Amino acid sequence: MTKTVYFDNNATTRVADEARDVMLPFLGELYGNPSSMHAFGGQIAKFVERSREEVAKFINAEPDEIIFTSCATESDNAAIRGAAEYIGSSAKIITSQVEHPAVLQPCRRLKALGHDVVEIGVDSLGRLDLDQFKSQLANSQKAVVSIMWANNETGIVFPMDEIAQLCKQYGALLHTDAVQVAGKIPVDVKKTPVDMLSMSGHKFHAPKGIGFLYVRRGTKLKPFMLGGHQESARRAGTENVPYIVSLAKACELARLNMAEEQESLAAMRDRLEEGILKSCPNVRVNGDPKLRLPNTLNVSFEYIEGEAIAYKLSDEGICISTGSACASGSLEPSHVIRAMGVPFTALHGSVRFSLSRYNTMEEVEYVLKKLPPVIKELRDLSPFGPDNAPPDLFK
Repeated sequence: MTKTVYFDNNATTRVADEARDVMLPFLGELYGNPSSMHAFGGQIAKFVERSREEVAKFINAEPDEIIFTSCATESDNAAIRGAAEYIGSSAKIITSQVEHPAVLQPCRRLKALGHDVVEIGVDSLGRLDLDQFKSQLANSQKAVVSIMWANNETGIVFPMDEIAQLCKQYGALLHTDAVQVAGKIPVDVKKTPVDMLSMSGHKFHAPKGIGFLYVRRGTKLKPFMLGGHQESARRAGTENVPYIVSLAKACELARLNMAEEQESLAAMRDRLEEGILKSCPNVRVNGDPKLRLPNTLNVSFEYIEGEAIAYKLSDEGICISTGSACASGSLEPSHVIRAMGVPFTALHGSVRFSLSRYNTMEEVEYVLKKLPPVIKELRDLSPFGPDNAPPDLFK
């Protein structure tokens, strides 16, 4: 049986053993509803609040600023649509061209409803156009800003400290999709004064189906989920206690091990990049090499399709991505890579390698052994390669 090398951790991660084990009592004997008045349910509520404290500690927030949600997509929608609804039709929405669909789609829905929505561009290295961003802020009366902390495809880290200060300067409300930085780089909402922040547990070794939204004290937004009184009436619905407890454990593990993991992840990523550039011709690294997450490498192989690369590597047990998981299944090139102006010859050949604490240097070497023959085979078959193209087509 072919071994599995999982290099698609920006899509989802393996649940940590510790995060799995803490769930088990709440799937068995501790099954009470934390909203119940009786003692059996009341004891469960204490575990929820202890978990809230641990999650808050993860980003240096206050426990009452944490709202448990089902995932970052819900958190993003709750923040953007809730803030816009509170402000009203005069709210201007500012986001970027390279956001995850969980941000772009709510923003575009608001545009269809009559809001002024602006999508800020990026340069060829994936860096936000801060001059355009500042200009849009300066021309806004009531702005809701949603800018990701780090890009899910390229790993490019945006200057959130500067973005937050600009939003404060111009009186804008700032939300950040911080999904990809969770567990990879430190987040401190007291040092970086964002108003709202989204994270999803399955990106850092908690289960799928649990996330949270940080809302700074005093930030006004309409509730997104209506019904019961849960989460201080900010998000209705019976609490997913097993997953909340698991999320808290994942936060604790990430907080305690982040520095060590940053070093090992960066070493594996750098070895992978070095090996690919050395063994595969006509390849380019996408994004600023100095401003990216330690675990993420996005490269474009010219003249071939990224989907074909992913399928061929899958036959060797290697799991990679051609973009964000929510956009997979489409032959359209990544909107992130398009926004960066990657040349047409490389646009469709972009793939992402994303690592986690459970990967090894041995796995990196395995990928470097299997990848070059795949690239050569696909290029030999491609009608678009430089050897098969009409004269001058690729000049």
